[in-house]
Amino acid sequence: MYRELMALGAKPDVARQVAANSRRWWRNSGKLLNAVLTLDWSSQLGLPRLS
Repeated sequence: MYRELMALGAKPDVARQVAANSRRWWRNSGKLLNAVLTLDWSSQLGLPRLS
């Protein structure tokens, strides 16, 4: 998980914190993952926006 987040452009400390809480997705989703998995990232995947 750390390696994948680093490949997406995450800062090392953010990637480390998210990887340490890998089983607590609800906790990670609040701040840390929003900085890495942005709307641009989801648009590149072709995911539709809900709003």
